[in-house]
Amino acid sequence: MKTRSFVVLLFALAGLLAAAACGNSPASATSVSTVTVSGVAPSVGSSAQFSAVATLTGGVTEDITGSATWSSSNTAVVTVSATGTVTALATGSAVITATYSGVAGTDSISVP
Repeated sequence: MKTRSFVVLLFALAGLLAAAACGNSPASATSVSTVTVSGVAPSVGSSAQFSAVATLTGGVTEDITGSATWSSSNTAVVTVSATGTVTALATGSAVITATYSGVAGTDSISVP
């Protein structure tokens, strides 16, 4: 009876390990190969939603717009919210950056 219980426990553990290895987990730092940022520069006084997509090492893409950390290279021209909304404050140029799992992607924009 002890041997049978041990075998059942062994199969249960093997099943849990297999399920964990095949599960849908968020992208990790080692699995993100690129981040692509896209959007259209808003005019002064307006806002526009930008998006970020991570390409994983296997070629699978994942929308990370809400998970990325956003920034602007020129906050006198545009600011970026935590969700990727770009607001134009003045004419000029800026680089919008989205960072996810240590990988950064950029989009250079010019506000007319």
